[in-house]
Amino acid sequence: MSSAVVTPAPPAPNTSPPPAGPSAASEKRWVAGVSILWAILVTALKITVGVGTHSLGILSEALHSSLDLTAAAITFFSVRVSDQPADSDHQYGHEKVENLSAFLEALLLLATCVWIVYEAVGRLLFRHVEIQPTIWAFLVMAFSMVVDWWRSRALMRVARKYNSQALEADALHFSSDVWSSLVVIFGLLLVWGGRHYGAPDLQVADPLAAMAVSGIVAGISVRLAKRTLDGLLDAAPPGMRARLYDEVRAVEGVLGSERVRIRHAGARYFVDANISVQRTATFEHVKAISDAVQARILGHLPGADVIIHTEPRASVNEDLFEKVKAVAARHAVNVHDLSALDTGDGDGSGLHLELHVEVSETLTLRQAHELVDRLEEEIRAEAPGLASINTHIEEAGAHIERAAAQTPERADWMRRRLQEIAESHPQVVDCHELSIRLVRERVFVSCHFHLNGDLPVARVHEITAEVEAQFRREFPQIFRVIIHSEPA
Repeated sequence: MSSAVVTPAPPAPNTSPPPAGPSAASEKRWVAGVSILWAILVTALKITVGVGTHSLGILSEALHSSLDLTAAAITFFSVRVSDQPADSDHQYGHEKVENLSAFLEALLLLATCVWIVYEAVGRLLFRHVEIQPTIWAFLVMAFSMVVDWWRSRALMRVARKYNSQALEADALHFSSDVWSSLVVIFGLLLVWGGRHYGAPDLQVADPLAAMAVSGIVAGISVRLAKRTLDGLLDAAPPGMRARLYDEVRAVEGVLGSERVRIRHAGARYFVDANISVQRTATFEHVKAISDAVQARILGHLPGADVIIHTEPRASVNEDLFEKVKAVAARHAVNVHDLSALDTGDGDGSGLHLELHVEVSETLTLRQAHELVDRLEEEIRAEAPGLASINTHIEEAGAHIERAAAQTPERADWMRRRLQEIAESHPQVVDCHELSIRLVRERVFVSCHFHLNGDLPVARVHEITAEVEAQFRREFPQIFRVIIHSEPA
């Protein structure tokens, strides 16, 4: 039989990850099996002595022990089933069996209480039963206390090691059996004293002791039933949900958390959390935020099965360019060269937005224009008050071009001239890795510049744009220029 603790408050839930593997399962089955063997022995001895002495206290303990035997068998079965891995029909595993086992044991304990109280009231009010305490009664009860103390310690050690609620319930119940056995022994001592010192009224001590046992068992049963019912109904550990909320919201990059749910089956916890992240964040960044949230949760519930659901959200300080990027990401297109020009009085009425949109080269102009129209409508909805939106449509690079080489003489002359133009600019330290390629009769130029590493990025862009313009003036046939800037 299992029960909650006899102390005023039940123990805090164990949130440490239980060890796994064949050794864990075999150790749990071994300690549950030994508990069954001891329950058989103790129950047989109590029944024999109880019938011989007519002691309701001992008979109540015998019934208590017989229910212990039933409960031990249920525990043995439950730990065998709960250790089975998850399968297609039980995708969260089988560990809820331990919660169900402990709940059934609580019901058996309550049934014991009902019978003990019924029999005790009958003996106190309606019929007299002669109690004949013997030395064997005291020896059996003392032996029972030793056995209960030993198996309580053995069960609790394994229960805490593997976070098994069924084994813990058995252990806590057997520890309470020690106290109930003491009550029965005290009642028998009073009956024995009454017989030897001429106080027959002390015969009532035996049914009163039995009722005291039932009171202990009833309190244990109610607390155990509540704990196991909480497990069956997926109740979260007290205060854990609030702690996880605080941990999740403290993670950098999390804008908010609307839901954190916790449930547990046997020794395993399952956590489902919803978080909001910046809608313009890249997938890799969102994954990093989710991993950080999961790590915070596992810090409180090691070994838990954690699922993080992310939702995009606009931050309170999101600017115009972030809004445009969010709309573009919604339609799976890339935008670049974003710029905004304010020709008004600074109140936004004269704000003009310009951007480049990359679309698939398989689209027709009509299809691309319809897509851009939808983008512009959503941009205006996100940023009302824009005076105008001017969008440049271009193809997204989605294939590898074949580059043809120019004649060596012309390529060498053009390379030297481009280096001279670049290095004539006062801010450019040197121009290197310059290459010239011919793609579909169009000239592509790429090169690397060394510049002062302390220059602002905006100034670097201005310098490279000026050099690019000089390249094009000197060689109008250039189609594209790519300049990579490096700190000198």
